[in-house]
Amino acid sequence: MPAPTLPGITSKMVQTPRINTHVLLHGSEDGIPVVFIHGNFSASTYWEETMLAMPDGYFSIAPDLRGYGDTEDLIIDATRGAHDWTDDLKALSDVFGERPAHLVGWSLGAGVAMQFLLDYPELVTSLTLVSPISPYGFNGTKGEQGDPCHNNFAGSGGGVVNPEFIRRINEGDRSADDPNSPRNVINTFYYKPPFRAAREEEYLTAALLQKTGDDRYPGDLKPCDNWPNVAPGQYGPINATSPKFFNASGIVNSAHKPPILWVRGDSDQIVADLSMFDMGALGQLELVPGWPGADVFPPQPMVSQMRAVLEQYKENGGDYKEVVVVDTAHSPHIEKPEVFNQAFHAHLEQA
Repeated sequence: MPAPTLPGITSKMVQTPRINTHVLLHGSEDGIPVVFIHGNFSASTYWEETMLAMPDGYFSIAPDLRGYGDTEDLIIDATRGAHDWTDDLKALSDVFGERPAHLVGWSLGAGVAMQFLLDYPELVTSLTLVSPISPYGFNGTKGEQGDPCHNNFAGSGGGVVNPEFIRRINEGDRSADDPNSPRNVINTFYYKPPFRAAREEEYLTAALLQKTGDDRYPGDLKPCDNWPNVAPGQYGPINATSPKFFNASGIVNSAHKPPILWVRGDSDQIVADLSMFDMGALGQLELVPGWPGADVFPPQPMVSQMRAVLEQYKENGGDYKEVVVVDTAHSPHIEKPEVFNQAFHAHLEQA
């Protein structure tokens, strides 16, 4: 069942040649399209307040990505990186008239937005990257240039996700009695405590629609000799965003360079230069045994990698603006909506 929507938001299933996609809509369909792309363990629900705050003249579209929410449950071929998602979005764009749109991506969704720019540049008016994953993927790289820690990209992919967290998703756990409960993970890492979202229950309901399994979330794995002894498999969203299959740093050479707004919280523990979801960081903090040291597997400098790519994007003729929201973690559009919307709306008007 879909999570309840706010007044003014329309929930709709849209059949495309690729996949039956659940979308949330707001505004007149003849307005300027703005496509909101959610992150991992979430869904389009997390964008509703942002959509309702949009100025007149825009048409907001927030799909549930393949593998999430109420969109048709089809396999993600991780060996294609983010291309299953970008091709799904292109098919959705065709239904709505294939018009250029402003893309807004949060976390994993920002990776999808960057890949969409590479795949379908003519359809991108601007990019807004909210707490984006590194252009070099999540886990398994080092240095600002995204060099792999191991040639087989061990330490990234589906095998590094906490199995207790997956078990609790499978059970639809809504408790708050354990750090691994979905509710506690959201409240501890999506936001900077003691912040609690007004729509906590709806957000949890939407996140728990995540499709799970070795061929869904988090995906399969390959045992290996390189620490931490798991390498990416070939299915699911976490393998799809492994640097083995995902690399969007090519945006620096895109012939079409729309303006980019990069918004992040200063207290983000998910996407950071010392992320609590990064194997290098966890090894350095002695939370995962056997760490081979910083020479082999340092913490992935996710923020520094993003900035280095955007600086090169700028040197090559593009333009970007970085906005750091204070006392905010991974979800500035939810934690500090007034600050986020001020920067976001100005970006849209100037694009």
